[in-house]
Amino acid sequence: MFDSLSDKLEGVFRKIRGTGKLTEANVEEALRDVRMALLEADVHFQVAKSFLDKVRERAIGQEVLRSLSPDQQLIKIVHEELVGLMGGATGKLELSGDGIATIMLVGLQGSGKTTTSAKLATHLIQTRQARPFLVPLDLSRPAAIQQLKTLAGQVGSPAGVFDTPEDGGMPADIATSAIAAAKAGGFDTVIFDTAGRLAIDEELMAELRAVRDTVHPRQTLLVADAMTGQDAVSVATGFRDGIGLDGVVLSKMEGDARGGAALSIHHVTERPILFVGMGEKLDALEIFHPDRVASRILGMGDVLSLIEKAEAAYDENKALELQRKLKKDEFTLEDFRDQLQAVKKMGSIGDLLKMIPGMKKLAKGGELEGAQGELTKIEAIIDSMTNQERHNHLILNGSRRKRIAKGSGTSVSDVNKFLKQYQQTRKMMKKLSSGAGRGLLAQLQGGR
Repeated sequence: MFDSLSDKLEGVFRKIRGTGKLTEANVEEALRDVRMALLEADVHFQVAKSFLDKVRERAIGQEVLRSLSPDQQLIKIVHEELVGLMGGATGKLELSGDGIATIMLVGLQGSGKTTTSAKLATHLIQTRQARPFLVPLDLSRPAAIQQLKTLAGQVGSPAGVFDTPEDGGMPADIATSAIAAAKAGGFDTVIFDTAGRLAIDEELMAELRAVRDTVHPRQTLLVADAMTGQDAVSVATGFRDGIGLDGVVLSKMEGDARGGAALSIHHVTERPILFVGMGEKLDALEIFHPDRVASRILGMGDVLSLIEKAEAAYDENKALELQRKLKKDEFTLEDFRDQLQAVKKMGSIGDLLKMIPGMKKLAKGGELEGAQGELTKIEAIIDSMTNQERHNHLILNGSRRKRIAKGSGTSVSDVNKFLKQYQQTRKMMKKLSSGAGRGLLAQLQGGR
């Protein structure tokens, strides 16, 4: 996401380094390049023009701030304007009120509404301890009804799904029955997965308006395919004018999306982007933070998102237990594998490096792919061990290592290399967890 745009902007800022002031000439030259970068990222041309006008007004004639070079000054201005372009503050899914909260998802066919319904249910369970009830309303596609029922089963308790009949009926009437079923089942949130078409038409809008006027949703969210770029903006405008929208969910942001939809949709529709879909898994729905996205685009990292991923991947009790094991020199190969799996849950190494300021360049190239493959190989080696071997590496003699290499599809030298690295890691971690290690860290930090 945004990689191409980010690289191009980095090149723009590199060109103006070394000057003592942001002049009209060098700002105009930089903005021409920024304009091309935005248009190539499929940003709506009116949005690009408005954005550049604001940057130009702020940048021309400004003295370089103390400790800032001209490129850093321009980056600061561009960052702030990018944040404003994408909505400024982080949007909020507003579900407060009496009774059952209702959410209506709309969008074109193929935009990802059905998967997003299940992802949103998972998100509400994890963040609000909600009891969501999923309601399939795409009566023209029985496969969509079955798909949502299948996904609801993957979400599991405390989510539920309405048994929508596949033999027809009016969507508004089915929605009414679904709310009654949700109340009877003790659910507190109802998510309606509505019908879509290949393009917006009056028949679709009439059906959606009937559902809207029947259930009076607290939130009507558009699910838009980020891969469609500027077309997503046109779709959002059509749904906003046709039935009204409270927010947008951009799906398929993990693919080759160039970022145009994310940078354009709020400016054109005046509706916030609330979530982005970052994969097929049901927990791959992320809150959209304009400031963090702007930082990633400009290569400034995203430490807050990195921390949130770490908190989600690591269990606090397990972390305390790991600390105890390190102090007592009881860190086993089983623990080593648990740490690898926790890191994998956070995402690829490349994505994690991009969140660390200054590490973006390291996230590219074959060496990184090799490192990712090495982690996979290590996990395979540990998985090929018996439970006894994972808890006591000292019993790993030559015959055991040969069996492990065969079982993991690696060589004996690979197994020996890993075990040596493991022993070195264990010694280092024990030293850092000791009082002497903490004193050394304090000295290093104090010497910066």
